[in-house]
Amino acid sequence: MGQFIELSAGNKHHAARVLRLKKGDVITLFTGNGGEFSAYIENISKSSTTVLIDAYRDIECESPLQIELAQAICVNEKMDWIIQKAVELGVTRIQPVTTARSIVHLSDERSSRRLQHWQKIIVSACEQCGRNHLPQILPLISLPEWLSKKKASQSAGDLWLMLSTTATEGLRDLPKPSACNNLALVIGPEGGFTQEEEAAILHTGFIPVRLGKRILRTESAAIAAIAALQALWGDY
Repeated sequence: MGQFIELSAGNKHHAARVLRLKKGDVITLFTGNGGEFSAYIENISKSSTTVLIDAYRDIECESPLQIELAQAICVNEKMDWIIQKAVELGVTRIQPVTTARSIVHLSDERSSRRLQHWQKIIVSACEQCGRNHLPQILPLISLPEWLSKKKASQSAGDLWLMLSTTATEGLRDLPKPSACNNLALVIGPEGGFTQEEEAAILHTGFIPVRLGKRILRTESAAIAAIAALQALWGDY
């Protein structure tokens, strides 16, 4: 404690221009690995912002559910919104996937840039909602690649879910997962999964579930499902 640190350019701008903080104001810092630090602003100007670390607080804000979201990539604004809200709702890991009906196609270079952009959204969402563990976002891969990886890592007690309007079960019909279980949720693109993709997902071990009788947009489905999972078995 008692250490002076210089805020990054992005955090400096946020402190000075957005929050309008002044010398002596108390702030909270986190590293993304759990816990947080109380600090106060020692100096703030256009060129630099220096803060003094005051104390460490062993505070955890994570849900008992470890949720992996596999989201079919969609147009930029929708994808950004899904990632932001999924983080706020407590998702642990996000895996963007390409599908047969995906309308967004990214080259390796563009995919790398989008990954950096999504990482910034995650950090900002954590700052907003008070999480001090950064959820992981993985590089974009195809749905078959992701399913292959899931199949190879499958263990007893895993609960893997696919939203489907033809499913006969809802979340309430499923057994409550334990804290150590791998809970995964896969969401299709704007046009939905193809029949072949749905068959592959089910063959991998996913359970089809429904959220009411209505068809949700891809940007609504993940958020509604995560919120329902948290309400049933998480920390809501």
